[in-house]
Amino acid sequence: MRLGWLELLVILGVVLLFFGPSRLPGLGNALGSAIRGFKRGISGHEEEPSGPEKLPAQTSSTTPQAPGSANSREG
Repeated sequence: MRLGWLELLVILGVVLLFFGPSRLPGLGNALGSAIRGFKRGISGHEEEPSGPEKLPAQTSSTTPQAPGSANSREG
């Protein structure tokens, strides 16, 4: 199904009547960013960080403690 010039003009006229001329540029921007995001999601190319993520280094002075260890006092 192909849309001709007449159909596109009718659709544009209905959108213009429904939303008004002041909101039309904002709708165009929102539609464009939505289409770009959709294409980016479909292609799988996401913006990844340039370098590998660095996790905080665990020092040897800190040791994990199990629950109920000597530091917890129960009545």
